Amino acid sequence: MPILKSLGVGDPKVPRAGTLPLRSSRNPFEETPTLEEEDGELGTLPNGTSCRRRATLEKLAGLAPFRLGWTSGRRAGSPGDRQVRSFLGRVLAPGIRRSSADFGLLNRLQGFRTHGDEEPAGEAARRLAFLRLGRGPKPRRASLAERLVPAGEAAPEPPPKVPEPPKIKEPLSVLEILGLIQRRELARADEHILELEAEAPAEAEAGAGRRARDVALLYEALQRELWALVRESLAAPGPGTGAVAQLGLVLLQEEEADARRGPGAARKLRAHWAEAVARAARERLEEAAAPGARGTLSGQLEALRARLLEDVAAVRGRLAPAYPAGLRAGAVYLRGYHEALAEWLGAAARRRLPLADRYALLHWHNQVYPREILGLVDVVALENGELGPLLSAGTLRGLEDECVTDVKAQTRAALLRVLQEDEEQWGSMDYRPSNLAQDVCELLEEHTERAPHISQEFVERMAYCCLGGLAEFLQSFQQRVERFHENPGVRELPSDTYISRTISMVNCGPPLRSLAERLARVGPPESEPAREASAIALDRVTRLCHRVLAELLFQELQPHFNKLMRRKWLSSSEALDGIVGTLGAQALALRRMQDEPYQVLVAELHRRALVEYVRPLLRGRLRCRSARTRSRMAGRLREDAAQLQRLFRRLESQAYWLDQVVPHLAEILQLEDTPSIQVEVGVLVRDYPDIRRKHVAALLDIRGLRNTAARQEILAVARDLELSEGGALSPSRDRAFFADIPVPRTSFCLGLPLFLGRLPVSRLARPNLACLPLRPRPPSPVRARADR
Repeated sequence: MPILKSLGVGDPKVPRAGTLPLRSSRNPFEETPTLEEEDGELGTLPNGTSCRRRATLEKLAGLAPFRLGWTSGRRAGSPGDRQVRSFLGRVLAPGIRRSSADFGLLNRLQGFRTHGDEEPAGEAARRLAFLRLGRGPKPRRASLAERLVPAGEAAPEPPPKVPEPPKIKEPLSVLEILGLIQRRELARADEHILELEAEAPAEAEAGAGRRARDVALLYEALQRELWALVRESLAAPGPGTGAVAQLGLVLLQEEEADARRGPGAARKLRAHWAEAVARAARERLEEAAAPGARGTLSGQLEALRARLLEDVAAVRGRLAPAYPAGLRAGAVYLRGYHEALAEWLGAAARRRLPLADRYALLHWHNQVYPREILGLVDVVALENGELGPLLSAGTLRGLEDECVTDVKAQTRAALLRVLQEDEEQWGSMDYRPSNLAQDVCELLEEHTERAPHISQEFVERMAYCCLGGLAEFLQSFQQRVERFHENPGVRELPSDTYISRTISMVNCGPPLRSLAERLARVGPPESEPAREASAIALDRVTRLCHRVLAELLFQELQPHFNKLMRRKWLSSSEALDGIVGTLGAQALALRRMQDEPYQVLVAELHRRALVEYVRPLLRGRLRCRSARTRSRMAGRLREDAAQLQRLFRRLESQAYWLDQVVPHLAEILQLEDTPSIQVEVGVLVRDYPDIRRKHVAALLDIRGLRNTAARQEILAVARDLELSEGGALSPSRDRAFFADIPVPRTSFCLGLPLFLGRLPVSRLARPNLACLPLRPRPPSPVRARADR
């Protein structure tokens, strides 16, 4: 069938204006003659038939732009024509791949098409379709078998079908591979690039350079898309997991190709992928922690934490499962973020940071990142073991040293400022309750509470630093308290005001002592001297304030104690009632004291009150001349002891060991037989080891015991106990009682007849005048130690 009929041109006998003759023997890309030159010659079709109507080149191949170039005055055989013919020859030749050198020609041809004045190719296609509609349906022709077999006979079996040869996959051009890359069909594009790379060595030397250039350009375009995909995939929701899977396939394909290329020609795309991941992580972290948007370092670290949590969740949930398992994508992303974070923190640590920012940086490095970030991922799955530290050991040590130095300087200045402000209020009339101890504890605990959030070593260093500062402060505090109480002008203050300020000084002791002990426990062994210095300073302050308060109280009580152990005292409780009433009234003011120093003070008041009560008794203010007087005196002692015991129970005194001292003395005064007195003296010496024979002798003088043998037997018990193991043990200062009670020198009754004038007198009318004091012998070393 003629070709023109198959194209639907119409009747070949009817000529058509503006058409070109179709010549099979000519090059279709040579310059085409015009219609006037072809009026006398009719061309022939490839099957030998002639036709009067000729098909145009644009209807046959849609190449109107090229005819436009030829008819627009371009001379045949020009360099542009040769390039166009070469390009079209490569386009139309089967099995030939277009290279990157055709990119510019394609752009030039597109420019020809836009400037031409021929009808577009779409109009020609619509015209051909219209002509085919007018021709009608194509008639069905009988097959060869129908022609050979007569009607009514069975058709022979068709011959077996010969399998068609497999279709050879046409190689894609460079432009088509570039289109695959732009559409992110990355794995397919990489396959064709590898094919193109494999073809390059087989070509001639001239073409090999161009082909290598094409491969290099395509690899650049491929890697740009790959690393852009890495950046975009981290942003939620980002590209789909299909594109990420394509990226992983490309990496695996390139690893296989690197094994074929050899070490020198390997492209190492997997290593470049890890670098791209780290680069993308760095960009995202810098964007999140921009200084202008976040302000302080603490805000930047919080923004980093939020961004890391977001990206780690994206890697775990979306990205890592999309990659092939052999790439270990989770570990690669984790290392990339770890390296980017280490770079950011290192740059921050090199700046001069304030103390609060250094605390925040150390806490984030040591606690937040390991717990809240690395705790969400499987660090064990890393190929090369654990991740390295974000900051080096030297950098961390330097930050800690700077923190300790700043804390030492800041706390010293702050503590002295607080002490100075509080001291200025001690001597003023408008004194407010002191918060000195609370302020000091807050200043130091601000740093000690942050230290455990960094490291255990830093806890010890900070505790040692704060304990040293506290010891210096307490020594200064002790000196200022002593100077305050030694100032004569302070005595001019009202009694209540003076007592109040003394109590506030004492109240500083318990919290500061507790703080010093706590710092010593968590600090290194070198902290013990500082703790001892702190305790000594607080003890001195407490003892001084207790002594001042006790002196003020007993100055008021002294008139009542002067009324004790007199004849009126045997029949009246006026003196003891005054003592109990005064102590009870002062207890209201003393209760403002902290429990620990209050217990110490009340115990001291309890001891001193009984010492002042027993002192006039052993001085011999009242002596017993009869058993009746001894009984009355012993009864009065027991009543006063019970009343004092009830008073100090109400004041919450814990000095129970003082309750039996007065009842023991009452028993010694009341008992008649010597063995019973010996037993009671032995109990008294056992319970109060600081008692001496002079105290027992004074007690025997008060009860009127003048029998020398009985006295020696009773005093021998005291002497034996003094020389025994129990007597050799000196009691502690807070358990001393008789040591604070001085007694007169030991007296001895002569019992010899004296002559007054000419009349002998066997005894003096006043027995006490018959007892003359003897000059004591120098005591032996053993007795001297016992007396001490």
